Amino acid sequence: MIQLLLKILTCEEDSVPDQTADSTVFQSGLLLDMKPGVRVCVPSAAVLGLFCRGCLSRSRSWPGRSFSSTSREMSRWNSQDTSPPSPQENVRVLITGGLGQLGVGLAQMLRKQYGRDNVILSDIKKPPPHVYANGPFVYADVLDYKHLRELIVNNRVTWLVHYSALLSAVGEANVALARKINITGLHNVLDLALENCLRLFVPSTIGAFGPSSPRDPAPDLCVQRPRTIYGVSKVHGELMGEYLHHKYGLDFRCLRYPGVISVNTPPGGGTTDYAVQIFHDALSTGHHECYLRPDTRLPMMHISDCHRATVEFMQAPECQLSLRTYNIAAMSFTPEEVAQEIRKHLPHLKVTYNPDTVRQTIADSWPVRFDDTNARRDWGWAPAFGLEELVSDMLRSIRDKRTSEGLPVS
Repeated sequence: MIQLLLKILTCEEDSVPDQTADSTVFQSGLLLDMKPGVRVCVPSAAVLGLFCRGCLSRSRSWPGRSFSSTSREMSRWNSQDTSPPSPQENVRVLITGGLGQLGVGLAQMLRKQYGRDNVILSDIKKPPPHVYANGPFVYADVLDYKHLRELIVNNRVTWLVHYSALLSAVGEANVALARKINITGLHNVLDLALENCLRLFVPSTIGAFGPSSPRDPAPDLCVQRPRTIYGVSKVHGELMGEYLHHKYGLDFRCLRYPGVISVNTPPGGGTTDYAVQIFHDALSTGHHECYLRPDTRLPMMHISDCHRATVEFMQAPECQLSLRTYNIAAMSFTPEEVAQEIRKHLPHLKVTYNPDTVRQTIADSWPVRFDDTNARRDWGWAPAFGLEELVSDMLRSIRDKRTSEGLPVS
């Protein structure tokens, strides 16, 4: 085994044969034959001796052994770890920005798999009582590096989900704050993930594309050039994570989310927020004023598909990933198309259009569809909700929510 390791550490990556049915070369590493019937994924950073200890210990196919190193030290054989845990053991998740649109729902899904106390929500706001009741919550400011480090160390965190960000329209109204939270906060998280060998998930967005990007569809790899501070910070995050993965072995993972539609969290300043608000207005007043033109087509996704994609991507073996950032897609519609679908259930819905210059300009620079071929091929992504299913589910859920809160339903 030692001879095999020395051979791996001294070989050149370009000497590996091109991709065939029997031997596959991924951007993230090499798939090597150990013995008949056994294959081991060894990321390229390990071959270069710059592999993060946490990442290398996830190579479960090395029987009875694991590598151990800091991210900036040469990997070395660790003979003391004789029984590595299964992938679902010892997973401890910290979610930053957990009180936004995505954090609470993702925590619920992860707690079902890894246990209530192993998924920690965090934010800088006081949560409602039900969030406290459902599992651990802590105060965490992503700009406070020392306190964030204490949380990671004291809670033995292994996965970090970084949701803290100022969204597109809000970010344009306060560029200095957006730059601080979206870029400085990101660098704190990247440094801590590298230092503590964490598996790091940072979402990107439709906003990472710009007017010079292909729009129908937008592929994973293309010219981006966004024109919002939100988009610029997301492209910066994609590239920094990929750089740290290839240089130091950081297990960085990123999905470009389309507009996400959910019931439980009110709109938070994004350009696609109309697609949430229109359902609430349809059931409360029967009238919605839309800040986009009726023909503005954008990619959208039901929140349950978004959560499922995130968990499936986080759990995917690293040797299956050909990219560190993937598009994911579900549907694409205009304000008028979603209004027409709602009218199948609520014929009285009235929609007026009063385009907001800032949001309309942002929307016009974004793709109208995502190409998610790579996500479907590499780790099996497939959405469950189309427009018809989304509208039925949203109306039912909001009606039930308003009824339980004693609010009138139109």
